[in-house]
Amino acid sequence: MIQYTLKCAQDHRFDSWFQSADAFDKLKSAGMVSCAVCGDPHVEKAIMAPRVRPARNAAAAPASQAEQPAAPSLSAPANEMEKAVSDLKKQIEANSDYVGKDFAKEARAMHTGETPERSIYGEAKLDEAKALIDEGISVAPLPFRPGRKSN
Repeated sequence: MIQYTLKCAQDHRFDSWFQSADAFDKLKSAGMVSCAVCGDPHVEKAIMAPRVRPARNAAAAPASQAEQPAAPSLSAPANEMEKAVSDLKKQIEANSDYVGKDFAKEARAMHTGETPERSIYGEAKLDEAKALIDEGISVAPLPFRPGRKSN
């Protein structure tokens, strides 16, 4: 496998993996390589620095923890949008009851007055959500999946 940095005529740059250098050439000549950003089929290899590993015995002693930059956490939000969704999820989980797969049943029971109204969230199939909306019950899809609840 080989990774190339590619760029299109619009100067969008992106990386892509190919089985070999010949595979890239064959795919490009067949018109099967296009820009990942805009779809432009005029893609060329961009200048890139090769990735060369040092020999095993040439590896330097690890730097102290104070000198090493903090590695980004995979669970931390990567940008403002992810942070906003993460904050929304925390707020909903803190101020609402998770009802799981009984969401449609619970929402309907609150709407008819069988149970007291409260903020709930959970899971519903598309046809169940459409039925709730048709009945005049306000529901909204959330931009995240509920975390697993364990006892």
